[in-house]
Amino acid sequence: AQRLRAAPSEAKPVYGQETCYGIFCNTYDVSNDQEDMPPTWKKTVRIAVSGAAGQISNHLLFMLASGEALGKDQPIALNLLGSERSKEALEGVAMELEDSLYPLLREVNISIDPEQAFLDADWALLIGAKPRGPGMERSDLLDLNGQIFETQGKALDKVASKDVKVVVVGNPCNTNALIAMENAPSIPRKNFTALTRLDENRAKYQLALKAGVFYTSVTNTTIWGNHSTTQVPDFVNARIKGVSAEQAISNQEWLEEEFTPKIQTRGGALIKKWGRSSAASTAVSIVDHMRSMVTPTPEGDWYSMAVCSDGNPYGIQEGLIYSMPCRTNEEGEYELVDPAEIEINDYLRAKIQKSEEELSNERSCVQHLYGVAGGSCANVQEDTMLPGEN
Repeated sequence: AQRLRAAPSEAKPVYGQETCYGIFCNTYDVSNDQEDMPPTWKKTVRIAVSGAAGQISNHLLFMLASGEALGKDQPIALNLLGSERSKEALEGVAMELEDSLYPLLREVNISIDPEQAFLDADWALLIGAKPRGPGMERSDLLDLNGQIFETQGKALDKVASKDVKVVVVGNPCNTNALIAMENAPSIPRKNFTALTRLDENRAKYQLALKAGVFYTSVTNTTIWGNHSTTQVPDFVNARIKGVSAEQAISNQEWLEEEFTPKIQTRGGALIKKWGRSSAASTAVSIVDHMRSMVTPTPEGDWYSMAVCSDGNPYGIQEGLIYSMPCRTNEEGEYELVDPAEIEINDYLRAKIQKSEEELSNERSCVQHLYGVAGGSCANVQEDTMLPGEN
C-alpha cells in the first residue's frame, strides 16, 4: 500500500503528523512490509468514510477492519473524515482501531478536509449528513445536505481513484447520491449508489416471520425507489423457499396493508424501544451492500441497491438514483436484473411511479447544486422522511 501523497502537478493537501494517527502513520510505513504479507492477500484497498465519528461508523469501521465487507484476504487503509467539532472523537476512534490489532488494517488517517480524506480512495462511504432541525422543511434539508454532497462530489472528482465506488448513506441518500454524482463527471455514473439494503433486510425478516421460516429462506427481495415512506418493498417478486411470497403467506391484505408500512416505520419503532436510531443494523447493511457489489450473486437471486437509472429496462425516467433489483456477475460488476424475470403488476407499478415522481421532484429542488437552472421545490412539501432516520 502506498501512503497518501500529493499529485506532482498541483499542490493538494497531504497527510502528515496532524492527520495521521499513532502507529499507523508516525512509526510505520505499510510499504515496508508488503512482501511480508501473506501471498494470498490482495493489494490494499483504500476506504474513505465520512461521518467517521458517528454512531453508524462506530460499528462499521470495526467490521471493515475485520474483513467482513471485502474479505479476509483484503487488507485495507482507512481515511476517516469528520468535522472540526468531531476531530478529537476521530482520534478516539483511531485509538480503538489501534488497540484492536486488526491484521488487515494497514493504515488509518483522519481529516476534516474532504480532499485529504478522498485522496486515492477506492471506496467512499458517505455517512455524514445534517439532521433535520426544528421546523425545518424537507426542501431545506435537501438543500442543506445537498451543499455537503456538492462539495464531496467535487472532492471525489478531483482526488479519488477514477474507479472509486461511492456508497451514500447520509439522508436523503438517493438525492444526496445524485448531487455527488453530478458533481463528479469524471467518475462513472454507475459507481454512485445509495443504501436501501437495510430496508431489504427488514423486509426479508418480516416476510420470514409471517411465513414462519428462517430469514435465509427469503430471496429475490427488492426495495424499489426512494429511501423514504414512498419506498416499495416488493412482495410480488419475493420468494420464500422457492415459491412466491404471496403464495407462501397467502394473506394479500397483510402484504398490502401491514407489510409495507411496517418496513417504512421500523426505524421509528426501534427508537421508541431504546431511544436510539438504527446504527448497528445500518452498519451491517452497509457491509452487506459492499459485499454484494464485489461477490457474484447466487444464481437466480438479486439484491436491492439505489443506482443511476440511466438506461434502465423498467421504464423509470433517467437521471435519478433509484433503488432497483441488481446482481453481481462473475467479473465483479453489478447489473440490473432482466425485466423478463420480474413481474410488475398494476399495484406494483403504481407504487413504483409514486416513488419515481418523488425523486423527480427532489431532483428539481436541488439541480441548481450541479449547475442546472429552472428547478423548483414547489412539489417537495410532503414529509416522507423515514421515522428515526432524519
